[in-house]
Amino acid sequence: MSAIAYKRNAANSPNRRLCDIVNFMSNKPVNCRYFYGDYHRGNNKEECRLLAASPSNERPWRRGHCNSCPVPELTRETNCRDLLLEAQVQKRFLNERVVVTFSVCGKHLMDLDDPLHCPECAKEWESIRNSL
Repeated sequence: MSAIAYKRNAANSPNRRLCDIVNFMSNKPVNCRYFYGDYHRGNNKEECRLLAASPSNERPWRRGHCNSCPVPELTRETNCRDLLLEAQVQKRFLNERVVVTFSVCGKHLMDLDDPLHCPECAKEWESIRNSL
């Protein structure tokens, strides 16, 4: 058997396809503005730019952190369009999780205790709603 035929058969083997399916199923798709993936021409580079920019983060990022990360939900559910976050990976009992450590409204430059709610942005939205 030639080397080309061997590679072709190995790439199409059922075990290879099963491994690809398991890898795909273990990592759900990421819909986050901080996730970066470069898959062009065989590259397989993935990173979390939020954790890379956070000075307090000491643990390395892994793709599995995205599965339980609260940031995509925060950015969808907040009333602040200009939300700026800082996060870090914290070790829990048996696993590691991404935790938001600092949040700021970028428009009003306010520290937010609750990243889901900016009081100034809420007032703006209320005035827009009342003017309609």
